[in-house]
Amino acid sequence: MDASLQAFRSLQPCECHQIKSLQYSSTGDVILVVSGNSQAKVLDRDGFPVMECIKGDQYIVDMTNTKGHTAMLNSGCWHPKIKEEFLTCSNDGTVRTWDVNNEKKHKSVFKPRSVQGKRVIPTTCTYSRDGKLIAAGCQDGSIQIWDRNMSVHTKFHCRQAHAPGTDTSCLTFSYDGTVLASRGGDDTLKMWDIRQFKMPLNTAERLPSFFPMTDCCFSPDDKILVTGTSVKKGGGSGKLFFFYRETFEKLYEIEVTDASVVRCLWHPKLNQIMVGTGNGLAKVYYDPVKSQRGAKLCVVKTKRKERQAETLTQDYIITPHALPMFREPRQRSTRKQLEKDRLDPMKSHKPEPPVAGPGRGGRVGTHGGTLSSYIVKNIALDKTDDSNPREAILRHAKEAEENPYWVAPAYAKTQPKTVFAEVEPEDDETDKPEWKKRKI
Repeated sequence: MDASLQAFRSLQPCECHQIKSLQYSSTGDVILVVSGNSQAKVLDRDGFPVMECIKGDQYIVDMTNTKGHTAMLNSGCWHPKIKEEFLTCSNDGTVRTWDVNNEKKHKSVFKPRSVQGKRVIPTTCTYSRDGKLIAAGCQDGSIQIWDRNMSVHTKFHCRQAHAPGTDTSCLTFSYDGTVLASRGGDDTLKMWDIRQFKMPLNTAERLPSFFPMTDCCFSPDDKILVTGTSVKKGGGSGKLFFFYRETFEKLYEIEVTDASVVRCLWHPKLNQIMVGTGNGLAKVYYDPVKSQRGAKLCVVKTKRKERQAETLTQDYIITPHALPMFREPRQRSTRKQLEKDRLDPMKSHKPEPPVAGPGRGGRVGTHGGTLSSYIVKNIALDKTDDSNPREAILRHAKEAEENPYWVAPAYAKTQPKTVFAEVEPEDDETDKPEWKKRKI
C-alpha cells in the first residue's frame, strides 16, 4: 500500500447485509465476517471464502438442540490462543463457539438468562486474554461471564451493570486479564474487577453512543483506556477520549471528524490507533517514534505514476552489418512511427473483415451459417416462376391425372370416379335455423 491508501481488492461477502464486525485471526491468515444475517463467514486474506457457519432450525424452541444461529448476528471475535476457534452472539439469545474446520455444527452454546430465568439477547461478546473465559453483554443491562468449558452456569455475573433495555456495545479485557471494561448504551464507560463483580471500579459518564458497536480498548501498556463518542448531524465533532486506567481521569481528547466515531482499535504490536467514523472515513493515528510498521510503511511510499499507453513503443535495435533486406530504417520520430503502426493491420490488431459469400475455413459467411438462414436464402426467397402462382401450384396436376402413381391406384377399384362435395348456393341459408347458419 502506498500513500494513496487505495485498497487492492474490494468485495461484498454478505450481499446486502450490514457488516457488524471484522477481525483477523491471531495468526492473521483468515478474517471473521459477522454480518446482519444469521451465518458468520470466514475469508482468507485475499477475500476468498474459507467457511460459512450453518443456519439453525428456527422452529426448535431449545436453542441448544439446533446446529447454528437462527436470527441476526450481533458480534463475534477470534480465540486469542486457538487459531481455529471463534465466537458469535445472536438475537436468538445464544452465544456459540465454532471451529473453522467444522462448518456443520457449533462447538458449544452459552445461553444468557435474566433474573427471572428468561432468555435475553446478547449484544456483544468477547474472550478473555488467555481464552479461558467468555463474556457477553446483554440487553437487560447485565454482563455474564462463563468458563469456556462450563457452558451452563455463569462463573461471574453482574445484573445491573448498565441501564436495562440499553445495548452494551463493547466488552474488552485488560492485557493482565483481571479488569473488564464495558461501553454501555446508557452513555457510560465502566471498568470492573471480575473478582469483585458487584460494583464498578470506575465510571465515566456523558459519553454519547448511538451505535450498537461503539468500541472501547486498552493501550498496549495497559495504562490507558480509549473510547469514541457519537454526535447527531450538525451537532459538533465525534471525539476520542483517553482515560487513565487507575484513576479514570481524562487524559486527552481528539476531535476526529464532524461525524460520530463508531469503531476504534489500538493495535498492540503496531502501536497505532485505527478509527472508523459515521461519514465513511477511516483514520489512523500513529507516533513517528513509538509506532512500528503499519501506516508508517504507507506514508513513505510515493504514489506510482501510471505509464501512458501512447509512450510504449518498440525498442529500436541497431544492427550496422545487417543485409539490406533485414535492415530497419532509423526512427526519426515516435509520433510518425505510431502513425505507421496504426496503419499496419498486424501491429494495430485490426480485426479481420467478415467473409463474403459462403463460409470457409470454419468461419461463418455474411448471410449466416445456420439452417434457417440457408432456407431463407435458397428456398423461401426463391423467386422462380412467380408470375402466376396458380400455374405454379397446378403445374404437375395434368401429369398426375394422366399417369397416377401415389394415391390414385389405391382407389382405382373401389372409387373409379372421383366424387366431390357439392357446394350449396348461399341463398338457401335464409331457410336454415340460426344454429345451422355459417358464422361469418
